[in-house]
Amino acid sequence: MAEAVLAAKRQELALLRRIEERILWLASWTIHNANHLRESRDGLKVGGHQASCASMTTLMTALYMKALRPQDRVAVKPHASPVFHAIQHLFGRQGLDKLKAFRALGGAQSYPSRTKDVDDVDFSTGSVGLGVAMTAFASLTQDYLAARGAVKPERMGRMISLLGDAELDEGNIYEALIEACKHDIRNTWWIVDYNRQSLDATTQDRMFTRYGEIFEAAGWTVETLKWSRRQRQAFARPGGVALRHWIETAPNDLYAALSYQGGAAWRERLTADLAGQPEALALVASYKDDADLGELMTELGGHCMETILEAFERAGQDDAPRLFIAYTVKGLRLPFQGHKDNHAGLMTETQVAELRGRLGVAEGEEWDAFSGLSSAEHAALKGLIARAPFAAQVERRHVAPAVATPAADALLAAVAGGGEQSTQAAFGKVMFEIARRDDEFAGRVVTTSPDVTVSTNLGGFVNRRGVFQRRAHDDVFKRRRIPSAQVWSKAETGQHVELGIAENNLFIALAALGLTAPLFGERLFPVGTLYDPFIARGLDALNYACYQDARFLLVATPSGLTLAPEGGAHQSIGSPLIGMSQPGLDAYEPAFADETAVLMARAFEQIQAADGASTYLRLSTRVIAQPERADEAWRRGVVEGAYWLRPPAPGARLAVAYAGALAPEALAAFEAVLEDEPGAGLLAVTSADLLHRDWTAAGRSRWTDGAARTSTIEALLAPLSRDAGLVTVIDGAPSTLSWLGSVRGQRLRALGLETFGQSGDLPDLYAKYRLDSEAILDACADLLM
Repeated sequence: MAEAVLAAKRQELALLRRIEERILWLASWTIHNANHLRESRDGLKVGGHQASCASMTTLMTALYMKALRPQDRVAVKPHASPVFHAIQHLFGRQGLDKLKAFRALGGAQSYPSRTKDVDDVDFSTGSVGLGVAMTAFASLTQDYLAARGAVKPERMGRMISLLGDAELDEGNIYEALIEACKHDIRNTWWIVDYNRQSLDATTQDRMFTRYGEIFEAAGWTVETLKWSRRQRQAFARPGGVALRHWIETAPNDLYAALSYQGGAAWRERLTADLAGQPEALALVASYKDDADLGELMTELGGHCMETILEAFERAGQDDAPRLFIAYTVKGLRLPFQGHKDNHAGLMTETQVAELRGRLGVAEGEEWDAFSGLSSAEHAALKGLIARAPFAAQVERRHVAPAVATPAADALLAAVAGGGEQSTQAAFGKVMFEIARRDDEFAGRVVTTSPDVTVSTNLGGFVNRRGVFQRRAHDDVFKRRRIPSAQVWSKAETGQHVELGIAENNLFIALAALGLTAPLFGERLFPVGTLYDPFIARGLDALNYACYQDARFLLVATPSGLTLAPEGGAHQSIGSPLIGMSQPGLDAYEPAFADETAVLMARAFEQIQAADGASTYLRLSTRVIAQPERADEAWRRGVVEGAYWLRPPAPGARLAVAYAGALAPEALAAFEAVLEDEPGAGLLAVTSADLLHRDWTAAGRSRWTDGAARTSTIEALLAPLSRDAGLVTVIDGAPSTLSWLGSVRGQRLRALGLETFGQSGDLPDLYAKYRLDSEAILDACADLLM
């Protein structure tokens, strides 16, 4: 029986190695076709990273063909994208037409994309390091759902990242590692393709021990896959200890250079360096063929199917987070293996032909993954692929049932009462009202913040709903009867995820929480808060979240120069332009509490709308008088991006447009202008983003599909005279609103921040930076002269 089991295991390993060869071929050919065979109309290099693919092929074959389960989720190393697409093709999830169009319009994407690829991409990758961190926060999200019974224990998946060792230079990985340690994450594997080469050069020799130490200190189990079975057998022979010591102490650049030069170079160098050690020399000499010696020296642990499978099997026995450091040779089995310039290298026609012949692929059948195989081999490989756990025909992209979200009227009730309020305070009141609700929606709201929960007015929500933590912990201050406005009980039932002060982590957490519907079939309504100026610190991660179509509400507050005493380092200038330029994110800057409530209701709707988006609210701590509304007509304008707070008379010569916290200055200047221009109008702009997007779309429609349409802003400005002047004012970059003059070709003066602020009070700062009512009046006068 034991012999039969061993024989079956050997046969399976042989088949897996055969599949791996075909995956290597298909990935290499896909890149070759894109660069050398497909018509090039622009003369640009297409690229595709054949060397980076080759170093990951064994690892990915072992993972997808044996270790992965349907509930597991993977972030693939960006430069291994062709390997991923080749594997998906073998599973029948990626069409051949997509491979042939790799990096072309409509084809397989350069880097795995949830929204642009048709095959089974779990997490988009591309900006290195972010996909790695995403798996940690996806694991945290899975724990959050599991605590609510939404993910059953037997359906808990592993969140796996395949990464290059150069990605470990990315600081956001260590920010995520710290947060993962705080939250005691589990079911997370990070598998490092440790080929010791980056884009430009070989990596530092001293780092091979440091990575393990860092992760072990964070509580991770570290598995180092350095030696292949073949190498371990060689090391057990006389002279093997000396050979192993030579490899361990060889500088990375020397090892890479010899890998490129091949067996004869290995023999020459080893013979020289091991002189005086007869057993080691005899061991080297026992490999008569240079190619055999070269294979011995380069087949490291990350290229040994047996070694990898054993490591994955061990790791599958528990849910501890794991770091696999898999030693590899970049470009193994390709003509530029080990060469320090191989990152962007492409095989020539001759080199591809040699690889094709070596792997047994028939000429003219390059797209057939099973070309050249006997019928028995073909059937055996197809059977092994079909038996792979990951090949199971189960739904991996879910559609979550719709959840009833609160109507705007319900949220407006929370901020009713008029008087003076800030938009940040209004946000806190709405969140507190949501915390009081006893419905499905309230139970699906999850908040998160990078150590600014209280100062961004989330405290009331957290007091009622608690902090999520897998291990319950009482509020010690409460238990010891020490007065505090914050009562933060920590338990699995908590609905707030408290983060350290790292904005990258906030946005990647929002990405994970905002993808629960397609990943787990459970809808959450994530709300994240941070200080507005620090959006820029996590901008790459914000873009990453939006690129995947993650859905969330982002509340950035306080904003602008209006955060007066805090000084220039805490005052934001360009964040409105970030909101305007970020796809997948609807940016708003309300001035009043009721606007804030209406926009929050809209944001929750958009989170689960088929054509929805995430929402960014730029709020303020400035307390201002609230308007008295005569009717509800303003609500539609708030959502669409603007409305007339004071409508202009037909043919009016002047209008003032404002956004956000500067509403009082705009109103004061407007009242003064009325003495000379009684027909002037005052335009409240709640979203320069939506207005501009709608205006450009309406313009395009006139010359693309012939559908004449009037945009929202065109309709709003229509009552003004053609030669009317516009004055715009915003506590941010003036270019946010300066484009309004182009809508109807009108003269415009744009006021806003163009230099760094400083500490002061509002009267002084508004006067110095020309944001006060006097500046607005000066701009009006300039236009009317």
